[in-house]
Amino acid sequence: MIRLRRLRSGDRVALVAPASSFPAEEVPAGVAELARLGLEAVYDQTVFDKDRFVAGSVETRVRAIIKAWEDPSIAALIAIRGGYGSAELLPFLDPRTLIEARKALIGYSDITALLTLYQRHGLAAIHGPMIDRRISKGAAAYDEDSFRRVMMSEEPAGDLRPPRLESFTGGAATGTLTGGTLTQLMASMGTPWQFDPAPGSVLFIEDVGERPYRIHRMLTQAAQAGLFAGATAIVFGEFPGCDEPGGDPAIRDVLRDFTKAFRGPVLFNFPSGHTAGATWTLPFGVTAEVAGGPNPVVRLLEAAVN
Repeated sequence: MIRLRRLRSGDRVALVAPASSFPAEEVPAGVAELARLGLEAVYDQTVFDKDRFVAGSVETRVRAIIKAWEDPSIAALIAIRGGYGSAELLPFLDPRTLIEARKALIGYSDITALLTLYQRHGLAAIHGPMIDRRISKGAAAYDEDSFRRVMMSEEPAGDLRPPRLESFTGGAATGTLTGGTLTQLMASMGTPWQFDPAPGSVLFIEDVGERPYRIHRMLTQAAQAGLFAGATAIVFGEFPGCDEPGGDPAIRDVLRDFTKAFRGPVLFNFPSGHTAGATWTLPFGVTAEVAGGPNPVVRLLEAAVN
C-alpha cells in the first residue's frame, strides 16, 4: 500500500465536484468548518458549473482533479457531493499523476468509483465526509475524531467502536479493508475499473434509500461474481432508508439472513458513508482486524497517511 500525504494544520485542501451539483451555500459553510480544523479550503469557480445532472462537463471535472493532484501546495482533495458522474472521469485520469501526488480524494457514495481507482493502483483511499450536508453541518454530521485519527496522524487509528455497532456473527479476522457504496461497486462490474477485492479482504459495504429486494439483488450479484469468496470479514453500514415501507422486511434482517453462511465475523451499523447521524472516516487499503461478539470493533492496524 502506498500511503497518502498526511494533513497538517495550515495545509491547503482542494474542494472538487466530480459528481452531482449542489446548493452553493454548502461551500462557504464547509470552508468555515475546515478552517476550524486548521485547514485552508480552496476551489475553482467551476465547481458551481451545472450540466444537466452533473457538476459541469467531464473536461471541467477532470481538469479540476488533475490540477489539484499536480499543485504541490495542495495536500488533499475533498469531494463536495456524490450523486452521479464520477465514473465518467475514470478514462481521463492518469494513474501516474495519482501515484506521484499521493493525495487523498475524500468522499463516499458516487465517489466510490474514484476510491476504487486509488486502490487498483496500490494507494490507500479515504471513505470519509464530503462538504455537502456533512462537513458543512459540523460535528453533528461527521465524526471529527475518526477524521483526525485517519487523516492527521501517522499512527494507526486503532479501535473504532461506534455506539450502535452490532455483531451478526462472532469471531475475529484480519484483512485489507476495502469496499464502498454497494450500488457503485456493482455498477463497476464489467468495466476496466471494476471492484476486485484481493483474497483476504475485509469488505465494508453500505448504501442508502434502496428497497430490500434491490440490496439483496446486488448482494446476490456480488456473491455470484466471487466478491465474498476470499473475504475474511464483512462490515455493513447503516443502510438508512432501506427498510421496506411499512418496515417488513427490515434491511437488518435481510443482511443478516444473506450472510448467515459466511465463515467470518459480520458486523452491522458501522456509520461510514450514508448515515442518519455523523459519518465516520474509514481508510481503505490498510490492514484491519474485525471482531464480532458482545463487544464488536473495527481495529485499524496500519496508518493510511505519512
